[in-house]
Order: sequence, then structure tokens, then C-alpha cells
Amino acid sequence: MARSIDQQIATAQAKLARLKERQKASETRRKIIVGSVVISNALKEPEKARALAVLLRRVVTREVDQKELVGLMAELDEAAGKASGADRS
Repeated sequence: MARSIDQQIATAQAKLARLKERQKASETRRKIIVGSVVISNALKEPEKARALAVLLRRVVTREVDQKELVGLMAELDEAAGKASGADRS
């Protein structure tokens, strides 16, 4: 029995939704991997730690996101040799 056009559209839309979910999951995994590599390397090299801290302070503007990064910012400051928290640009 042939499927109606509406059934074919519904099937195509469901497939598109699944593909979009896979794409989003893939993008999220990529961000996690890159973030992990960047953070891990920054914590090992003071200049990179300093640069990442400056970048994050400049671009992370939402209060909820800033709160999430408090611990990381402290680690970056320490790795950059600014454990006292001074020179927060």
C-alpha cells in the first residue's frame, strides 16, 4: 500500500529532526573536546592561562555563566601567577 504524501512528509520531518539532534550532539562533543584541550594546556603554561583568563573575562558577560566559571578563573589566575587575584583586566 502506497504511503500518502502526508505520511511521506511526516517521515521526512522525523528523519530531519533526528539528523539535527545528531548534529547538535556532535557539535557539543566537539566543544567539550576543544574546551578540555584548551583548559588543560592553559593550566600548564602561564601565558596561555593569562590569555584565556583575559578572554573569558571579556566575553563571558552573563552572570550565570560567570558564576559557573569562578573555580576555573581561580585556577587560571593561579597558573598565570596571579593567585592573589590582582590585575583583573
